Order: sequence, then structure tokens, then C-alpha cells
Amino acid sequence: MRCAIISDIHGNITAFEAVVADLKQMAPDMVFHGGDLADGGADPVAIIDHIRDAGWRGVLGNTDEMLFRPASLTTFAAGLPGLASLFDKIAEMAGWTADQLGGDRLAWLSGLPEIERTEALALLHASPGNLWSAPRPDAEDATLRATYGGLDRPTIVYGHIHLPFVRSLGDVMLCNGGSVGQPHDGDPRASYLLIDDGRPLIRRVDYDLDREIARLRDSKLPYADWVVRMISHARPELP
Repeated sequence: MRCAIISDIHGNITAFEAVVADLKQMAPDMVFHGGDLADGGADPVAIIDHIRDAGWRGVLGNTDEMLFRPASLTTFAAGLPGLASLFDKIAEMAGWTADQLGGDRLAWLSGLPEIERTEALALLHASPGNLWSAPRPDAEDATLRATYGGLDRPTIVYGHIHLPFVRSLGDVMLCNGGSVGQPHDGDPRASYLLIDDGRPLIRRVDYDLDREIARLRDSKLPYADWVVRMISHARPELP
């Protein structure tokens, strides 16, 4: 059994198409998505439509939720008053993305579960009960077990942090496939997770970064130059 998990696409159609081409070569039996599909990029509609048409199962991400429930961003931002200007810009970008998607696609996003399970796998966007916070790869084993141990599956996969890793916690394999559209580990290539008969592997895929930058600059996405810097440097940055 071979499955792929793609996560944190963030509207980057060029990276997404490169990963889809790689998936055709890898030929997984199943493809899952880990949320954060549309917001923060030039092409949210094409990505949502492809995933819906393909019938890929997946989970809700925090930036998916804020598109149909803006109060979720407001609530999270209230706990970080020093970053109010940042969250105002994020809200403006989310408003643009939601307008592009329209009611039917937003309704589809709102129906995504927070956790997806198979017999051998549990998939979620961030942490159980929390779409907005997740441990980093260097977290203590005890923290990771406390966060994810209750999911009761031999392999647990999450997204959100845009940092790919595979880590053994005794009888549990904890994985993060990184980000298709906005990696944060200094490597601008798209990243996703492939699990082949229980063996996880991080896949990195080259894509035409210049093409995506041109799409961003031609779009009406607010603060597109901010996204250009992030995908170029493959690091989180302030606008």
C-alpha cells in the first residue's frame, strides 16, 4: 500500500502541478491532503477544483477555516496583540481568497473533518482540537507523545509548520510532509510525504518558481510581493 499526503499548498498552482506530475510517477494507491489549500496564493480556485474532482480525502486547515469563518482568525489574533498589523494583512488576503472561491467551494471546505483516519494512519492539520498550533520538529518526545499519542495509530501525519520531518516515537512514527506551496526550511522545492508499505519518505519536487512569481504579480492578491519573498527564500517573513 502506497499513499501520499500533500499539505499546505496555499494557492501555489505551479508547485501543485509539479507535485501532481510527480504523483503520477509515484503512483500512490491513495492521496490525502492536510489542509491549508487555497489561501496565500494566486490560484485558489484551480487547486480546490482539482482536489474536489480527484476525490482526495483530507482535513481542514486553519487558513481554510478562516475563509468561511473569519472569526477564527480574529480569535487567534486577539491572543497576539503585538502582531495586529500582520493579522490585518492576513485577513485582507483571506477576504480576497474567499471572494475568489465563492459559496460552493467555501461550503466544501467547511465540510472537511479535522482528523482523517485509516487503519494505519491518522492525519490532521496541526494538533488535536487546535488548527492553529503544532509542535516543531525539535520538540521533546514527551511533548509529541502528549500531543499526538491519543490518536492511536502507528503513523501520524500533520502539516501546518511547513517543516518536513520523520521521527520515531517508539511504536509511533510521527511525520510532517512540509509544504507544497510555501516551504519554510530554506529549500524552495515543493515538499510532500509518501508512505510506502509503512515506510515514510519526504519527496522534494522542483517547480518553475519564476512562473509562480509572475502569476502572483499578475494577480490581484493583496500583498503578493510578501508571498513572492516567502516562496523565493523558503522562509517565513513579515510583510
